[in-house]
Amino acid sequence: MNEPPLIALMGNPNVGKSTLFNALTGMRQHTGNWPGKTVASARGVCHLGKESFFLLDVPGAYSLWAQSAEEEAALEAVCFGGADAVMVVCDASCLERNLNLAYQVLEITDRVSLCVNFMDEAQKKGLRVDLDALSRRLGVPVTGICAREGQGLQAALAAAKETLLRPPKPRRVPYPQPVAQAAEKLAEKLQASVAGVVDPYFAALRLMEGNPCFLKELSRRVPGAESFPLEADRALAGLSLSREGLSALLVESVYRAAEEACRASVSAPDASPRALRADRALTGLKGLPVLLALLGLIFFLTLKGANAPSGWLAEGFTALERQLSALLSRLGTPPFLLSLLTEGVFRTLGQVVSVMLPPMAVFFPLFTLLEDSGYLPRVAFTLDGLFERCRACGKQALTMCMGFGCNAVGVTGCRIIDSPRERLIAILTNSLVPCNGRFPLLIAMMTLFFSGGGLGGTAVSVAMLLGLSLLAVGATLLVSRLLSLWVLKGVPSSSTLELPPYRMPQVGRVVLRSMLDRTLFVLGRAAAVAAPAGLVIFLLSHIRLDERTLLSLLTGFLDPLGRLMGLDGVILAGFLLGFPANEIVLPLMVMAYTAGESLTETGSLLTLGALLSAQGWTWLTALNVMLFSLFHFPCSTTLLTIYRETGSKKWTLLAFLLPTAIGMLLCMITNFAAKIL
Repeated sequence: MNEPPLIALMGNPNVGKSTLFNALTGMRQHTGNWPGKTVASARGVCHLGKESFFLLDVPGAYSLWAQSAEEEAALEAVCFGGADAVMVVCDASCLERNLNLAYQVLEITDRVSLCVNFMDEAQKKGLRVDLDALSRRLGVPVTGICAREGQGLQAALAAAKETLLRPPKPRRVPYPQPVAQAAEKLAEKLQASVAGVVDPYFAALRLMEGNPCFLKELSRRVPGAESFPLEADRALAGLSLSREGLSALLVESVYRAAEEACRASVSAPDASPRALRADRALTGLKGLPVLLALLGLIFFLTLKGANAPSGWLAEGFTALERQLSALLSRLGTPPFLLSLLTEGVFRTLGQVVSVMLPPMAVFFPLFTLLEDSGYLPRVAFTLDGLFERCRACGKQALTMCMGFGCNAVGVTGCRIIDSPRERLIAILTNSLVPCNGRFPLLIAMMTLFFSGGGLGGTAVSVAMLLGLSLLAVGATLLVSRLLSLWVLKGVPSSSTLELPPYRMPQVGRVVLRSMLDRTLFVLGRAAAVAAPAGLVIFLLSHIRLDERTLLSLLTGFLDPLGRLMGLDGVILAGFLLGFPANEIVLPLMVMAYTAGESLTETGSLLTLGALLSAQGWTWLTALNVMLFSLFHFPCSTTLLTIYRETGSKKWTLLAFLLPTAIGMLLCMITNFAAKIL
């Protein structure tokens, strides 16, 4: 039985390509990293009548010149990925920029169709796209769709199918005649070797400009490809151009062709005054107060919205623990094993889920709404100058914002940064911003020692959280600068910061996507490490040496260092044993203070405050706990993600030590300064 044809979906970021993919494939898809790269791709099945097709969602890229991991994946997909046809998705409101990629794809294969998305939004803005004129200009089928509303999808799929049956004759980029002639001569020499692998003319152009990624992939598939650069050098010598000069000339030709095609098929009014006013208000210095206000609102909604669900989940896990204990008792489980499974493993898991799930379920949808509305790219634009002064990438502002929800998600988000050096800086500094797992401890300290309860107390807590967040952002910028000066030296790369049009987010899809792609994904990783951590904590609190538990011996050993930092041994032990998840740090402290043998609920704030005060806590202790909570080693889930993203034990160790050293130093300075004053 013949396998269904494979259609590759390609396009710039933010053109609705993944929305089209999801609409066509539904849940018949699977997602994973592109082979050998840290960018995600998805593959699924779609249907046109009785016919089936495989659909490949290629990572969004601006070009095929392979200057980033996404562009390398896109180049590999269209050249060597085995796609039978390519569907290039464009945004009707910024068609000229999207056509740059389309023209590059047309140089590789004839089986191309163009899909112009957001036709409804273009119409609202007064844009008129003549699809027939564009089709005549490119020489390939062109269809208009609205992927979010499901309009025109079957027609787009039918156009892709048509290219399989009757390949069109696309009109390629008209390069200057000397360049085109040199490329054609080189293509004739390559014909016998690369035919059936890649288009000889495209291969000639890439070899003449010295594209290392293309040569690497070609060498894997074509015997003797190592000699091709010598032939390319001879062809280039006849042009009296350097590789850089040729590359610039090729880029200019593609841009000119895209500009002419857009001019011939699109009529546009002047820019929307409303959008321009909005951009002036949301970017630059004027945008900072708006950014702080929105961040404060998200914190407020997260704090208020997560309290009740956390309590309900905690009660539910307590009830489940009793039922599990009764079931294991009926099965004749030995008492020690029963306690280990219920009070150790299950109770720790319950603490993590009940404290971690509600804030993520509130924060991530709110964050995704800002992302879909077009606001987050403007945040990156606003902070771009600050990060560039630190010799980092402006896109790091986006990954830093992701870290407020979960540092593991923020680390994964660093894939959007093209430069490996700048991507590594963003990964190493992401845990300097507090994730939602640290919020419960921070809020408890603020409420007990600084703000009190009630609505006014919540407002004070939000203000303090904003202050701590600004401190974290400042530390991120400073450490990024120091890393770029001493550890990861290099020249800052230029990056494309796209300002997509403002859009009304689809709330239902946003909530579903954020829950599936972010909340449950991170929660699953946290739960995987929390369960075995519960076993370790239980054993430490039960195994005794010289009438003292291992937990009490650990707190005694750490006490001198803790006192130096304005803390104590119990607090440091809580952070160390809370390595699997920040959510269990406070319950661990309570367990150690009360000499308990299992993880306990922290109880009411009044009870907790009385317990901490009895142990000698003051406002200075609470302040140092907040500082160390803000700056200490990432949780195990984040460190595991860092290792997977970097593939390096060295960088993972540095990610562990860097924030810990900052936190210890700040606590010591604060402690000494308070005692002197």
